[in-house]
Amino acid sequence: MLAEPQSTAADLQFELLGIRIRVSAWFWLAAGLLGWSVCQSFSLGDQRTLLQMLAIWIGVVFVSLLVHEMGHALAYRRFGQSAEIVLYHFGGLAIPTTWGRRHLKPAQRLLVAAAGPLAQFSFAALVVVMLKVAGYAAPFPIPVISSALGLYVGRDFSSPLVYALFDFVLYVNVFWPLLNLIPVPPLDGGQIVREGLLAAGVSDAHRIAGILGVVVGGAVAWWGYTRGQPFLGIMFAMLAASCFQGLSAGDVPWKRWN
Repeated sequence: MLAEPQSTAADLQFELLGIRIRVSAWFWLAAGLLGWSVCQSFSLGDQRTLLQMLAIWIGVVFVSLLVHEMGHALAYRRFGQSAEIVLYHFGGLAIPTTWGRRHLKPAQRLLVAAAGPLAQFSFAALVVVMLKVAGYAAPFPIPVISSALGLYVGRDFSSPLVYALFDFVLYVNVFWPLLNLIPVPPLDGGQIVREGLLAAGVSDAHRIAGILGVVVGGAVAWWGYTRGQPFLGIMFAMLAASCFQGLSAGDVPWKRWN
């Protein structure tokens, strides 16, 4: 499911901080479809506003996933490996290109896996600090935290488009990394569990992480279906099925990346 897509002439390719980045043409379409209903709710039926909101959403998703994958890639670099980034219709991948020269220790691989979500959380925190310093209310997506820290106190944004920009940034960079930390391989949470078990000396770490992925993935899929979140349900059903197939074949979906 989460495998590098083939390169095409329509892909966007560039480098950032010496890291090669490829953006599949399908990435833009998938990002737009994912944000369509959200943008419709913001646009209140106005087609021009809908298109503007959609452009903002796609831009936010692009930057946010790039921040996430740069976290992984820079962590690889810190441990002596190079990596390249691919953004595509299922999200993003930071693929090590020198893994055959030096194998990372489990604790190092754990830090690489954690670096992506941490980069997004740091990005969200930076945006919140900037908004508060400027005197604006921060549309933080978790009400309990927002209330406790007084993030809702401040000036309102003068434009609904500006509000949407910061709302999208904080939503994508708070909820998405939290989702990615759910312990279902090959999500970062599943890799963190596996590497933590390996670092603790558990010999059957791959299988344990795979079983946990089937159970947790199935539970999240059921929750998504019953709570009117079909995309979430489908995604985690596919992840759970991938884990189950890997267990049946004596493999797990993410062993090939290490």
